[in-house]
Order: sequence, then C-alpha cells, then structure tokens
Amino acid sequence: MKEWDRLITVEQMEEATAALLETGKKVGADSWQQRVKNQTPHCGFGEAGTCCRICSMGPCRITPKAPRGICGCDVHGIVARNYLRFTAGGAATHSDHGRSIAHTLYLAKEGGNYQVKDPEKLKRIAHEWGVETEGKDIYDLAHEIAEMGLMEYGKPFGTQRYLKRAPQHAQDLWKAADIEPRAIDREVSQSLHMTHMGCSSLPEALIRQSLRAGLSDGWGGSMMGTEFSDILFGTPKPVDTTANIGVMEKDMVNIIVHGHDPSLSEMIVYYANDPEMIALAKEQGAKGINIAGVCCTANEVAMRHGIPMAGNFLQQENVVLTGACEAIVVDVQCIFPALGPLSKCFHTKFITTSPIARMPDSDFIEFHEENAGENAKAIVKMAIENFKNRNQDLVNIPQLKTKARVGYSVEAIKKCLDGVTNSHVDELGTLKPLADVVKAGVIRGAVAMVGCNNPKVRPDTAHIELMKKLLQNDIIVIVSGCSAQAAAKAGLMDPDAKEYCGEGLKRVCELVGIPPVLHMGSCVDISRMMVLAADLAKDWGINISQIPLCGCAPEWMSEKAVSIGNYVVATGIDTFLGVDPYTKGSEEVTQLLQGEHGIKDWVEANYTVELDIEKLGDRMIETIEAKRKALGI
Repeated sequence: MKEWDRLITVEQMEEATAALLETGKKVGADSWQQRVKNQTPHCGFGEAGTCCRICSMGPCRITPKAPRGICGCDVHGIVARNYLRFTAGGAATHSDHGRSIAHTLYLAKEGGNYQVKDPEKLKRIAHEWGVETEGKDIYDLAHEIAEMGLMEYGKPFGTQRYLKRAPQHAQDLWKAADIEPRAIDREVSQSLHMTHMGCSSLPEALIRQSLRAGLSDGWGGSMMGTEFSDILFGTPKPVDTTANIGVMEKDMVNIIVHGHDPSLSEMIVYYANDPEMIALAKEQGAKGINIAGVCCTANEVAMRHGIPMAGNFLQQENVVLTGACEAIVVDVQCIFPALGPLSKCFHTKFITTSPIARMPDSDFIEFHEENAGENAKAIVKMAIENFKNRNQDLVNIPQLKTKARVGYSVEAIKKCLDGVTNSHVDELGTLKPLADVVKAGVIRGAVAMVGCNNPKVRPDTAHIELMKKLLQNDIIVIVSGCSAQAAAKAGLMDPDAKEYCGEGLKRVCELVGIPPVLHMGSCVDISRMMVLAADLAKDWGINISQIPLCGCAPEWMSEKAVSIGNYVVATGIDTFLGVDPYTKGSEEVTQLLQGEHGIKDWVEANYTVELDIEKLGDRMIETIEAKRKALGI
C-alpha cells in the first residue's frame, strides 16, 4: 500500500472547514452542514422517484395500498417520467450555457470586448461544417459559424452537426435506437411534453427520450459551448496553478468568481489585471488584487490563465467564512442562495449578474456581452472599494494550498503524445501512442471522473479515494468539474503525484511529462471527453464501448449530472454512480438503466449504482479488466 503523506487529506480539509464554521458562529452565519441536519431524514418517496406532482389531482405517492396514481399511471411510468424531467432540466441548463457562448461569439469583433483567440480552431470547425474559409475576414467567419451554431437550437429538420464526430458505429447505434438528437430545444421541449399529464407513461419510451435529450446536450449544446469558448478565449494547454482555500490572500483584495459562464469571468480577470484597478487597490491599502475561482468558473479561468482554484461546490460558503472575501461574483448554476444572507454576516459583496440566477440579498449588476468591459470594471471597482470594510478580527485563511497542472484539452493531450513519439502522422497529433500503451498493459485503462459534491457522500472523499485506488492500479484518470477541483485540492494534479501510481502509469507520466490525473476543464467540457473517446476508438480501430474506459460520478447531485450521465452512457461508456438516481422505486426502470438488457442493448453501455465507494472502485477495475480480456490484450 502506498503512503499518501504529501497529499492534503480530507481530514485536513474538514479541520479547516470546522475552524471556518466557528468564525461563522460568531456572526450568526448559517451553513449547509446545519441545513442538512434540518432536512434529514429526506423524503423516501422522493428518493425512490415514486411521487408525482405534474398535475393538481395529486400529488400522488405510490405505495402497496395505492399502486397507481389517480390517472392510473403505475410506479414504473411515474419513476421514468421523473427521470426524464430531471434529464430535461440538465440538458436545458448546459445547452443554454452553449447558446450564451454562441451569442458571445456572434458579438466578437476586432478590438472589442471579445475577440477570436484561436482562429485555427474556428477554421477547422468551419471546414467540418462545410463552410468556405478562403479569403474571409476572420470575424465574418466567426459570425457565420456562431449563427449556424445558434440555429442548432431550433432548426426544424435534421440532427445535431457534431454527431458526425462520433465513430460510424456509434452513429449507427443512435439511429437504430431512434435517439439521434434533433434541434436542442426540440429535445428539451419534447421531454416536457412527453411528461405532461396524459402523455407518455411507457418506461422504455421515456428512457429513450432521456438518452436523446442527454445526447442533445453532450453532442450539441455542451460541445458547442466548449468549442466556441476555445475560439473566443483560447484552447487550453497545460498551465500550473494552485488550489484549495489557502489561495485566498490576507493582504489583497480577494474577488471570487463562481458559476459556469466564462464570458463573465474572462472579463473580471482582465480588469483585475488592469493597472488602473491595481493602483486603486493599493490606494485602498491592499497589496493588489487576487482572483480565485469556485466551481466550474474556477476550471475555466484556471486552465486559460492559471488563476487559483479556491474550492468546489460545497466549499463555496468557505470563501466567505474566511472573512477575507471582498466580493463573490456569480453567473449561473450551482450557486447557493445561502450566499446572500451569509455575505450579510461579513463585509462581502454578493454580486449576481444574470437574469437567469436572481437571488435575494445580492447586488445585481446585469451583465451584457455588448458592454461587458463596463460591467466587469464596475464589479472589480466595487470589490476594491469594499476592502476597507473588512473586519480583520474575523479574517481566518486556513493554510492549505497545493500545486496543480491543468488545461489538458484534447488538442493538448495529442500534442503531449506527439512530442514524445515525434510521429507527426497528423498535423493535430494522434492518440495511437495512448492506444499502444493500453494495449501493452502499461496503462490498464482510463476512468473519466466527473460531477459534483453531495452531502450524502462525505464531500470529496469518494473522488479522492477512488482516484488513489485507480492510480495504484495503473488506471489513468481524466477529470472535469468539481471532481477536478477535488483532485487539485488534494494534490493529485501535481506532476509529482506520479509517485503514488503503479509502475506502468508512473513510467508513462515521466515519459510524457504529465500528472496522473488529467484536468480537462469544467462540467460543460465533458464533451471533450466524448471527442477524446471517439478519436481514440478511431485511431485504435475499435468501438467506443470496447475501450477499457469507464465514466464515474461518485458524488453527483444536479440535473445536469443526469443529462451528462445519459450522454456518456449513450456514447458507449459504462458509467458508475455513487448516489442513486432516484429510480430505485421501479424495478423496470432500474433494469432498463442498469440491467444487461435495456439501454445496454441500444448503446452497448449502462449504469452501475454502488453506494459503497470501495466496491464502486472494485467494480470499475473489474469492468476495465473485462474489456481488456474481450480485446485479447
């Protein structure tokens, strides 16, 4: 057994949180830890997915004495409808993020707030979509591609453009299963229509639509959000940063960016580095301005600018509890409404910026791409001017900080491999060296670990302990979202973490110069993982479902996570969950999602739900070894 003495442990992080909660008690602050106690036990009907409130004849709850709702729908229809509605919420959310980025690209111009940072990627996507690029002004091209992207949301005919990136085998499976996503908004709308009272109650039909709605996110809205963000802000490449709550600076103006949309955070970062703003901070008595991130916004600015990552989902209150946060600036998704009243207990400005995420007790500065610079400058100035209001007696910044290397886009991974092999088979690089080391058994396989924190699982423990187990078994881990930040906070994205790997993976990390846990971005960037899997299957000459690869969301909690799970499984990647997806009330739905028949017959992959994290890791390793055996490697 390896020793993990150089890593920051969950126990250390919990000790730091406990100290911060003591500060909170002094000022009467609320915390999610207390709210969890207040909400326990949870509703058993809700957890089983067996309650229905889609019409006012109910709500109906299925029990042995009442096996059908008032309309006659049985437990299997109710559970499947709830599952589809959960998926639709997630698909709408991630895809709306992509729509926002497409709109930003449409507004990009020379010398404007937003410019094209990766023109080559823009041209590659144009060629992929059959658009002529020769002799075109780069911004005219950007606007044309942005408009085509926006049309993917509501076009009346056809399927999503990015489906053609998948291997032909995957495309054929989607067509045969009748789950090819059409217009993105149509899939969300149809999901809600199907689950309206008096429509679908056949579990198979509802689960098929769940996969289709998920695919409209992963191979539609999310993929567009990722690709267009790269065009606008630059395609990520490896960059060193720091992580954990200790990235807060006692003598500086601390501005926390939190949420998901990089259109806002990019501008905040830009103006925080403005000499005029830095001079103003010094006039106020600070040494400068420190930007740090929480949640997926942290991933976005870390992988493009090396901005520190203060924490993930369940640490968002901690940054305020340090007493050293001048402003927490948010856009959309995964934001606690609790930040409003919590900030009132300190000097912190809680600044909301999107009409999609309006919250009480916040300063609302509506952010518009058209005047983004003006908005961002006003926000940074507000934070600076708040520095003088800090109560130094309440300042407590736990000294926990790690090194992390982030920014492994698909392009960056291929470049790393190409640099070692000098193959230059393809101008964009190739994944054949990765396939070769997996075939040879030097690396046994890979796990794409994603997702949130959830108080039902000891926060970050599942992510970190599973990663450690996988690394010891020569399984490389690729991460995004809050899972990435769990790895970063623990120190597992430090290249020195290779010392904790099995001998095979350790050799690969040394040869290629990578950490054993590869950061691929925010939760919307799970679409990068789908492209990586698709390209690896093509370079290897096998189907995606045959690759020794698993998906894992050990602490998932949001609707987005269900949508993600559906598109990962539908892509052909077996997916492992550490939190039940509220389907256990129906044996029929459980069998469709987790059994050997059902979705596995449609897409060659399914879900495994295992609440014991040790057993979850064992089952992933067993699946990877079974795939190796089937390939004869």
